[in-house]
Amino acid sequence: MPPRRATKRTAEDPVTAEKAPKQIKKKQEISVKPDLRSLSTGSVILVFGQGDVGQLGLGEDVVEKMRPAAIPDYHDVIAAAAGGMHNVCLKKTGEVLTFGCNDEGALGRDTSKEGSETVPGTVELPGKAIQVTAGDSHSAALLEDGRAFAWGSFRDSHGTMGLTLKGNERLPIEILPNIKVVKIASGADHLVLLSENGRVYTCGCGEQGQLGRVASRTASRNTRQGMGPLLTPGLVEFKVSKKLEFADIWAGTYCTFAKENQKGDIYVFGLNNYYQIGLKDAATHFHPQMSKTFSGKVWKHISSGQHHTIALDDEGQVFVMGRKEYGRLGLGTNCTDAKELTPVPVLSSAKCIDVGAGSAQSFAVTESGELYSWGMGTSGQLGTGEEVDVEEPILIKGRQLEGKTVVRVTGGGQHTLVLATVRPVKDKTAG
Repeated sequence: MPPRRATKRTAEDPVTAEKAPKQIKKKQEISVKPDLRSLSTGSVILVFGQGDVGQLGLGEDVVEKMRPAAIPDYHDVIAAAAGGMHNVCLKKTGEVLTFGCNDEGALGRDTSKEGSETVPGTVELPGKAIQVTAGDSHSAALLEDGRAFAWGSFRDSHGTMGLTLKGNERLPIEILPNIKVVKIASGADHLVLLSENGRVYTCGCGEQGQLGRVASRTASRNTRQGMGPLLTPGLVEFKVSKKLEFADIWAGTYCTFAKENQKGDIYVFGLNNYYQIGLKDAATHFHPQMSKTFSGKVWKHISSGQHHTIALDDEGQVFVMGRKEYGRLGLGTNCTDAKELTPVPVLSSAKCIDVGAGSAQSFAVTESGELYSWGMGTSGQLGTGEEVDVEEPILIKGRQLEGKTVVRVTGGGQHTLVLATVRPVKDKTAG
């Protein structure tokens, strides 16, 4: 299928033609500062769902939790990313912790000691990390000096691809050296990097179009070029205009979202079989196209599972689109697949500060620190205490949530991570 061209915007052309390109580039380098969504204060880690390979971080004896449980001894975590069967957490000190399945090297550390993968352990990096991401079998960290490191492996329909042409990387290696990176994003099996001058780079599996820079005929490892073009990070060409630069990026399981710096338009590429990236035809899109359903709002965060997307705007409103099965859209029992972004009615009166998508489940965190979940719950990954699907957002309660304010949520394959701050105890003698 030939690449689709996004709608031309001729209004930009005369303006950019009058200015010297060098000045524009310099200006953009200063202004491209994406939201890494890390917390200013430390928090505790709460987990629930399946822990059969240690992804709950509670030791080798705990294989499931139906309600939120706290991982002991950690109070200074500022960011977390749930992968398929592992997790990556970032401490305020810049230290990176991992736990869960390490079969492909996704933990980035030695787990030869029995049971060591089932509790958080430190990844050795050559500097302070400011962001972490996790895919199905890989992880990545961005350092404060703009270097990006990754470890583990990508997979495609034929099995393990390796992380680089050398194969799996069980310890962190630098990705995209000599380019200052300001944000990273992980899909199930691809990595997206945003440079300081607003350029988007990708590497990993390209079979579902998620790299945005290889055509369908060259997206498989079985072509003459092999895996070289896939595993070597490459620049995504946005053909609408050579001067398009981007201010933020997000990665879904099989797709990618990029926010244009000037107008805030969202460009997408990847799997759209259930309209989960908001394009009109339910096909795979191998090249970037503007998704018009995002137009007219300022987007703070976008998260996408296997077949659905959840998005948060700057007013705290939650929107969903994609496949309806298992209740993952939260639109009620009789809803249909959503071909464009649709507000979630149950959350319409709440102002939300975070959203997250697991593979077939969804989450939202309100400004008041409450956690809502919905979608597939057969593995306890919703935290409701039951192994059932939920059609509309439901408030999650539990003993471990008492006295805590939920601030972030991230969904994995069959498990969920939540970050929460401990509320100060009110002094009854005061006032």
